Amino acid sequence: MLGFLKKSTSATASNTDSHAQDNWIGRLKNGLLRTGSQLSELFIPGGRIDDDLYEELETILITADVGMDATRLLLADVQRQVKEQRLNDAAQLKSALAHSLLKLLQPLAVPLDTSTHKPYIIMLTGVNGAGKTTSIGKLAKYFQGQGKSVLLAAGDTFRAAAREQLMEWGARNDVSVIAQQSGDAAAVIFDAVQAAQARKIDVVLADTAGRLTTQAHLMEEIKKVKRVIDKALPGAPHEVLLVLDANTGQNALSQTKAFDDALGVTGLVLTKLDGTAKGGVIAAIAKAHPIPVRFIGVGEGLDDLRPFVAEEFVSALLGLEA
Repeated sequence: MLGFLKKSTSATASNTDSHAQDNWIGRLKNGLLRTGSQLSELFIPGGRIDDDLYEELETILITADVGMDATRLLLADVQRQVKEQRLNDAAQLKSALAHSLLKLLQPLAVPLDTSTHKPYIIMLTGVNGAGKTTSIGKLAKYFQGQGKSVLLAAGDTFRAAAREQLMEWGARNDVSVIAQQSGDAAAVIFDAVQAAQARKIDVVLADTAGRLTTQAHLMEEIKKVKRVIDKALPGAPHEVLLVLDANTGQNALSQTKAFDDALGVTGLVLTKLDGTAKGGVIAAIAKAHPIPVRFIGVGEGLDDLRPFVAEEFVSALLGLEA
């Protein structure tokens, strides 16, 4: 029924051990189980496709953080398929919704290419508690797996434990961390960029302090950090990654808009798809403020952050066979 999903997913995993890939898909599906279960109960074989069914589907999508605009778009596309393909069984709507979701999310599945510059400077930002520092540790492991050398910059100079936390991630990954006992984030990251150039490092991951989008002075401070990076290496940072906690729902969309306005966000990392997260906010972002989703995370392990693959995500969200 969904052979195109299977083919695309297997192609993306050509360099990944099949057992590890199956394990990843299983954890992603489990993380999105709340929404998947609701949809499975809705799309029962023999059920009628009628206004009541569409209304229930609309409710599930909205409560899954898809948002009103994306929900209306998906419903309209599903109804179009029902009419054109003369679908008459509720179970057939799962395939229709899968196609509609994939069409919406596919443009966001743009892998991060760090081969265009050396060193390739990645600046990470986001609100407090989104998982920036943890994501940096996982990204370091990911890039090392690609055979790249990595340097970490402890630019979160506000949170007392942030520097130590990043040092621990550096030790676990056996990569160097540039840090200062005191000083501002811009100075730390400036030093890290210079060190990376001298050591011929491939990728620099620059941590920054969490901040609320309503804290105007802190948003101005992070703009300064970006300007200082450009002074250290003209044209850098080459990627501005915004880390989003999937559990914040529609707040993730407002964060995306605010940080993009301030910094020109080039990619997103969606973390914590392993608890109460419903996952639909990716669809809301795709409709309202499309920015590539570079990585998604499902747990705390070093290997629990992977590139976003739209086919895998749709399969997990709808409980399909991957």
